[in-house]
Amino acid sequence: MKRRHFLNAATALAAGGAFVATPAQAQTAPAGTAPAGAGTDTPPPAPPTTFGFEEVAALAAERATRVYEQPVAEQVGSFANLTYDQYRAIRFRRDRDPFAGNPRFGMDLLPPGAIFYEPVNISIVRDGVPHRLEFDPSMLEFDPSHFPDGADVQTKGQMGWSGFRLRTILNRPGVMDEFLVFQGATYFRAVARGTIYGLSARGLAIKTGSPDGEEFPLFTDFWIQEPTDGSDWVRIYAVLDSKSVAGAYQFDVNPGAVTVVRTRVALFPRVDLQNTGLAPLTSMFWFGPASRRAVDDYRPAVHDSDGLQMHTGAGQALWRTLGAHKTLQISSFVDNNPRGFGLVQRSRDFDAFEDPEALYHLRPSAWIEPEGNWGEGEVRLVEIPVENEFNDNIVSCWIPKEPLARDKRHEFQYRLIFAPLPANDLPLAKVRQVRSGRSINSPAARSVIVDFDLSLFTDAMPESKVTTSAGTIIHAYLKPLVDQGVLRLAFEFEPGAATLADLQAVLTSPEGVAQSETWLARWTA
Repeated sequence: MKRRHFLNAATALAAGGAFVATPAQAQTAPAGTAPAGAGTDTPPPAPPTTFGFEEVAALAAERATRVYEQPVAEQVGSFANLTYDQYRAIRFRRDRDPFAGNPRFGMDLLPPGAIFYEPVNISIVRDGVPHRLEFDPSMLEFDPSHFPDGADVQTKGQMGWSGFRLRTILNRPGVMDEFLVFQGATYFRAVARGTIYGLSARGLAIKTGSPDGEEFPLFTDFWIQEPTDGSDWVRIYAVLDSKSVAGAYQFDVNPGAVTVVRTRVALFPRVDLQNTGLAPLTSMFWFGPASRRAVDDYRPAVHDSDGLQMHTGAGQALWRTLGAHKTLQISSFVDNNPRGFGLVQRSRDFDAFEDPEALYHLRPSAWIEPEGNWGEGEVRLVEIPVENEFNDNIVSCWIPKEPLARDKRHEFQYRLIFAPLPANDLPLAKVRQVRSGRSINSPAARSVIVDFDLSLFTDAMPESKVTTSAGTIIHAYLKPLVDQGVLRLAFEFEPGAATLADLQAVLTSPEGVAQSETWLARWTA
C-alpha cells in the first residue's frame, strides 16, 4: 500500500495558539519511569573500538565549517524514471546480507530510484574499523514482471544506496521481519511486535510550517556497528547535513514488544538556528469521528495517529485531539523540561476504521522521553490540510526557547519508543474517544462528546471543568456508561462570531485536584 515519505507544501497562513503548562493541582510521575517491556534501560557497553560517536561528531563539526553542498546523483538504466510499483519490484538479495551469520539481526540495502535520488554512504563497523558498502546492483533482484527485458544495471552517474532496513525475529519464530528503515532525508520508521509501519520519526525539523518554506536536512552517511552474537541492540551512527546545520547522531535500537531507540545528538549550526524542532515525529490524520465534515468515505476514521499526548515538566498530563482543518494550524504548548510527548494511536480496534487493507488499528504510537535538562521551550504541533490519506500532514517536535547559536556544539539525548501505546505512568483517567456533530438544539452550535476511562471513578463521580478561548460552552454534563466502561462528558459549543477556538476540559475532585488528563482540541470554522 502506498505510504507517505514527505510533507506536502502548505500554502495557507498559520493560525497560532499557545497552551501554557501550569503546576497547579498536577499529578507527578515517578522520575525515570520506564515503559513495560522496554528491556534494560541502558544498552550493553559496546566493545572497545576506535570509531565511535566523537569521531562522527568531529566529521559533522568539520562539515559545518564548509558551505553546504547537497549530494546529487543521476538515476540511469533501470533506476531511471521508476514508477512506484517498479521501485517496489527491486528487492535486496537476502543472500547478500552484510550481517550474514548473525542469529539475531539482518540488514537490507535499499536501491536508488523513484523519489529516493540522493546517494547515501553506508558502512559497517567491524572491530572498530568502518568498511564502506559500495553500491552494487548485483546485490539486487529485479522482478521480471516489471522488468521483462532484464535489468539495465549501469552505474554511471555516481548512484548510491538510498538507505537501509534492519530485520529481526519479531513476530514469528524463524522469520526475520523488518523493524527499522532509514530512507529519505532524515526520515526513519520503526515497529514493535504486533504493529505495522505508520508514523515516521525524523532527525531534525527546520522551519516546519513556516511561510518561508521548510528546510529538509539529509542523513548523508551511516555507520552500522555489527552486532555481536547474543546482543539485543544495534548501534547506528549518522551524519546530518543541510544549509543551516550539520549534526552527529547515535541510535541504539532494541526491537521487541516495545522497540526502543536511544538517541544522542550533537548539532553544529552554520547559522543561529531558530524555529528548529528536536525529536520530530511525522504522521497522517485525515478524519475521525470528531472531524469528518465534508468527507464522503465508508470508513469511520482514517489516521495513523489520533492525538498528541504530553507529560509536562510540572506533572500535567495533556491530550490534544488531532483535527482536520482547511488552513494550516500551529499550536504551541509551553513547557520547561518536558517529561515526555508523542503522537499516539489510541484507537486499537478494527471497528474504529473498518479497513482490512491499511490496518490503521495496528499502527504504532511513538513516544519521546527527554534525557537530561532540555530547559524552556515548547512542544509544537503542526496540522496541515489534506484531502486524502496519502500525505503526511501532522508534525510534532520540541522547539527550544533560545536559538541554537552558530559555531557551537549543542547536545541532546532522548529515548524514542515505538509501541502500540505509551506506558501509562500517571494515575489519571485517559480520553478514550472524541465525537462531534451539529447540535440538534441549535444549528449554530456543535455537540461535543469526550469519553474518559470510567475505571478510576468507582467511589464518587468527578466534576467537569470545560473552557474555551472563544465562543461559549453550554449544557455540560457527565454520564457514566457502565457497559462501555467510559464516563461521557457532553457539552455544546457555540462559536458565535469566532473562526478559531481552543477547547479544554478536565475532570477534577470536589477539591479541584485533577483526576483525568486535560483534553485539548482546536475548532476552526
